[in-house]
Amino acid sequence: MVNCCSVQWSFENFLLRGWDFIVSHANYVWKLKQTLPALSAALQEMTAQRNDVRRQVDLAEQRLQRLLKPFEQVQLWLLKAETMITEAQELVSNGPQQMNNLCLGGCASKSCLSSYKFGKKVAKMLQEISHHKSKGAFEKVAVNQPEASVVVRPVEQAVDLESTIQKVWGCIVETDVGIVGLYGLGGVGKTTILTKLNNKFSTTPNNFDVVIWALVSKDYDVGKIQDRIGGNLGFSDDSWKHKSVEEKAVDIYGVLRNKKFVVLLDDLWERVNLNQVGIPKPSQENGSKLIFTTRSLEVCGEMGARKKIKVECLESEKAWELFQNEVGYETLNSHPDIPNLAKQVAERCGGLPLALITIGRAMACKTTLGDWKYAIEMLKRCALSKMENEVFPLLKFSYDNLPNATMRSCLLYCCLHPEDYCIPKKRLVEYWFCEGLLNEFDRISEAQMQGDNIISSLLNACLLENGGVIDGEDCVKMHDVIRDMALWIIREFEATEKTPNCPNLQTLFRSRNKLKAVSGGFFQCMPHLSVLDLSTNYELRALPKGISELISLECLDLSWTGIEELPIELKSLTKLKLLDLSCMFNLRKIPQHLISCFSKLQIFRILTYSKDYPNEDNVLSGGNEKLIEELKGLQRLDILRIQIKSMFCLERLLSFNLFRCWTQALELGDFRESEVLKCFMLRKFGAFTNTTHLQL
Repeated sequence: MVNCCSVQWSFENFLLRGWDFIVSHANYVWKLKQTLPALSAALQEMTAQRNDVRRQVDLAEQRLQRLLKPFEQVQLWLLKAETMITEAQELVSNGPQQMNNLCLGGCASKSCLSSYKFGKKVAKMLQEISHHKSKGAFEKVAVNQPEASVVVRPVEQAVDLESTIQKVWGCIVETDVGIVGLYGLGGVGKTTILTKLNNKFSTTPNNFDVVIWALVSKDYDVGKIQDRIGGNLGFSDDSWKHKSVEEKAVDIYGVLRNKKFVVLLDDLWERVNLNQVGIPKPSQENGSKLIFTTRSLEVCGEMGARKKIKVECLESEKAWELFQNEVGYETLNSHPDIPNLAKQVAERCGGLPLALITIGRAMACKTTLGDWKYAIEMLKRCALSKMENEVFPLLKFSYDNLPNATMRSCLLYCCLHPEDYCIPKKRLVEYWFCEGLLNEFDRISEAQMQGDNIISSLLNACLLENGGVIDGEDCVKMHDVIRDMALWIIREFEATEKTPNCPNLQTLFRSRNKLKAVSGGFFQCMPHLSVLDLSTNYELRALPKGISELISLECLDLSWTGIEELPIELKSLTKLKLLDLSCMFNLRKIPQHLISCFSKLQIFRILTYSKDYPNEDNVLSGGNEKLIEELKGLQRLDILRIQIKSMFCLERLLSFNLFRCWTQALELGDFRESEVLKCFMLRKFGAFTNTTHLQL
């Protein structure tokens, strides 16, 4: 009897629990009419709360130029709110369809399983929204954004370099630029730019953890660089300073690998091994930056700079503003003529900030016209004490850092040209060659490669500048202050190692000097002269017989002169390697067998462009068969630029195979047999493989 009662009681409990389960789950369907509107209302409240919090965050970020940063818990709350709002919106949008499935006054459903699942999701979402709303009451939504650890450095020079600073800052915010190289002339303001960039990190919002400054300089010491970097990272005790370079590198790397850093290296003269120092290589992944300054474009390449930015000298207006600031308006206004003289002094500085500041400060107390006129004269002579003591020695570091004596000599050679003169690259190399500076090769065609390499290196070292294209020739030029520095070096060298005198003179440039005549004994005191340039002296009509004294001469440039006849005394110049007779429109006579005397001649030019400057008496106005016959004996000739006027001369030229390789330019002006030439051109002109200039 007892057992029957137990079984009956257990069965009744089972039925009751089953009924409770059914009722509790059925509620998801029965209460849809109440829970769905409640969810819609809760969704509106949640959306409004989300919008309010987001608005507070936006205001905080905008305040003080984004110096505030949202709390992470606020960001997480907003992120979860977005997800919940999206899910709730989907449930509310599906609500009408689910309501249509209800029947019997909402107590049953045409699709029980679907309605049950939907009702359960609605009830659960309603509960989650209610809970999430309660966690969204924030007293503050943001905190002051931590600034990068940076030591602000003093900036002495008030130089307007803002455009370059903005250019570099643009590279800092670019994710794909890790290493930036700033290069330019010594004293142009590279260190000033780097200093201002360093200080900019302390005032401009950024997401870097630490900004490190380290001076490298010439003959850098890895250990000293590590000490400077270590000081920024907390490694400053004596025990750390006594560690080995390898141990310091491990310590530095261990800290920086976990930080987003900026390293500023000032004054690099050669590649710095980042691994040896302990600096992780900046990359797009770690977001760190390396910015350095150097005087050499080559160093930018060796350091793997993704961006190479040249720091240019100041334009004339900015240079004048800087100079005025340094001199002071009291001095400038002390006499009405001083401003004009001051502008002349400023112009002599060539826009170089170092020179403008140094000379400006030196002239700040000069209130008499005599002082200013004296300064101008001394600047012309490169003998102003401030330039000699403070500017030239700094620039001379670049000169001293050139890899060899040949390159240094080639640079000094350039200062023989006038100020602001655009020097044709090819002509410059030819002068170097004839001077004997390019001693690796004995033929101009090979020496040209060495010369081009030297020019490229001097350009990369910012000791020469691109001069553009003049009359179809690529040119270079020297900055005024670099030229003055070179003249100063020459003067210092001569003062210590040899007294300058004519017997040792090797190069003489008298181009564009408005020469009308040269005295008979002028060349007697310069027996070692190698290069003589008399070009572009239109009124020079003759050469003296005394030119025969120049038995060491290797380069003679008479182009664009008014010389009417070459003297037979030129036969003595048996070492000639270059002879330029281009555009000598008055040249009526070349003595027979003169050209064939120059057995070492490698470069010969005798183009006249007679269409532009017709002269029936010109040596080339008729045929030049005899000249071509003489040329065929010059076995060392490498470059030939010549004018041809007859088919006979053209055929003679082609009959010598070497001429096909020598001929660099060919002019067929006023050609007599023009009809025959048309057919001939189609058949033969492909033979001139090296001809770069053809004028018909």
